[in-house]
Amino acid sequence: MPNSTLCQYLAIANRVTGKPSAVRPAVTSRPALKQDLPLALLSAFNTNNRINQYLIDNLPPAAWKAKPPGGRGRSIQAIVAHMHNVRVMWLKAAAKGSDIPAQLDRVRVTPTGALRALEQSRLALSVVISRALEGDGRIRGFRPDVAGFLGYLIAHDAHHRGQIAMLARQMGHPLPQKAGFGMWEWGSR
Repeated sequence: MPNSTLCQYLAIANRVTGKPSAVRPAVTSRPALKQDLPLALLSAFNTNNRINQYLIDNLPPAAWKAKPPGGRGRSIQAIVAHMHNVRVMWLKAAAKGSDIPAQLDRVRVTPTGALRALEQSRLALSVVISRALEGDGRIRGFRPDVAGFLGYLIAHDAHHRGQIAMLARQMGHPLPQKAGFGMWEWGSR
């Protein structure tokens, strides 16, 4: 892959919004789909990650460690750790020898630590995805191709965002209505 192309993707993936936290990448400019499909796909992955961050930022603090109804199943804290840890699992399969973020402890992770880890795994996966988009379109250990891999990653995160919103409500700590709708505002995230 040409180094300048990878640098372009990573520069877009790493812009910050000017908010105090360095883990919040800015909304990227929307590429013309016909002109740069790889950039549009990477932008969709980055938007997905910003929606994860938006959910965590808007989650009532009491919901983070609350026990699930009936005492069975994962807590919200454990679900978020799982989301990151699955990304790490794919990085271990697809990016052997590269700098792979550490897994999260599902009992000890804080919202701030989870946000930082999700950003690290997003960045590492952005490199893998960018290389596949510029190369042969394949992700080591995943079939069929990079487009399927992106779909898998986004679907996995979205499934767990739904679980988190449902659990928060069941435990008496619902998301603010604005945040529930805000997770669907891909055009402004």
